[in-house]
Amino acid sequence: MSQESPISEPIVYHGKKFVVLSDWDGTITTEDSNDYVTDNFGMGREERMALNGLVRDKKENFRDAFRMMIKSINENGKEGGKVTHTFDFCRDAVASGIKVDDTFKGFYEFCEGNDIPVVIVSSGMEPIIRAVLSKHLASLGGIQIVSNQVKTFDDGSWDIQYRHPESGFGHDKSKAIAPYRAMQPAPIVFFFGDGVSDLSAAQGATCLFVKYKPNGENFLMEYCQQNKIKHRLFESFKEAQDLMKLIIFAETEAEQHNIIAREWPEVA
Repeated sequence: MSQESPISEPIVYHGKKFVVLSDWDGTITTEDSNDYVTDNFGMGREERMALNGLVRDKKENFRDAFRMMIKSINENGKEGGKVTHTFDFCRDAVASGIKVDDTFKGFYEFCEGNDIPVVIVSSGMEPIIRAVLSKHLASLGGIQIVSNQVKTFDDGSWDIQYRHPESGFGHDKSKAIAPYRAMQPAPIVFFFGDGVSDLSAAQGATCLFVKYKPNGENFLMEYCQQNKIKHRLFESFKEAQDLMKLIIFAETEAEQHNIIAREWPEVA
């Protein structure tokens, strides 16, 4: 954790054979909440997509690009010099407008039943994630969330409070994976993601699941293809769960490694 950030350290689960770390926006949710508010209340989809492309191509960093998006939300729709797209307004709009992958609850229950911790690792803001959980998955309210926070100001404007403000990612998700990679023995780490906020975690997981997006916003998939990073595309958590079962219930470690090698082949 950066000394500049007052956000608390995440819980690290020791003694586990398997750990699941998952992005939230666009991976567990069917749409990215940050994209949703930017497209509807800020700079719009076209400009936001162009910024995401620059991040994917390493011409811009996620931290600064996301701040540009938030600035556009604050600036757009001002009335009498006052911000109308306040954080509360955006949080409520997301909770009403965003849905959750309907296979995630069953996936979470499968992991819980097999002693596999599930941690949300997000470059979004915890109050927005909690609002969506409360509306759509209230029974999962106790799930650990490792994310950014939010700052609000008297004029109604708001800004993100990054977990790792010194990092170009704002929240460097590889730091959530690192403690598990350092353990002896190290657990198998399953990471689930979809977009530019997941680039730092792409090479750290044992098994990287990349959610395929039919809307064409497959930034993490494209990044993995460009950089020859092993990954497995998935469209639902049920699909991923079935593949995980092969590894979790393998009789030996050698069999586990053989399955991983087969199902996560080298990228041509």
